[in-house]
Amino acid sequence: MNETKNTAAKDQVVRVSKADLPAYCPTESMGLWNSHPRVYIPLEESPEAGCPYCGTRFELIEE
Repeated sequence: MNETKNTAAKDQVVRVSKADLPAYCPTESMGLWNSHPRVYIPLEESPEAGCPYCGTRFELIEE
């Protein structure tokens, strides 16, 4: 997964390719400050979705 680095989780955008599915949050690169239960992000239904815990946005990209 490719992601931009921002200080606030709600400002983060994680770009995910079909090869990276299923997408989940928190990702392995997120710090402990952003720890919450792992949730799977439903990008199969829509090309954009947000984490219900921290607000990180996930976008499905074309490869």
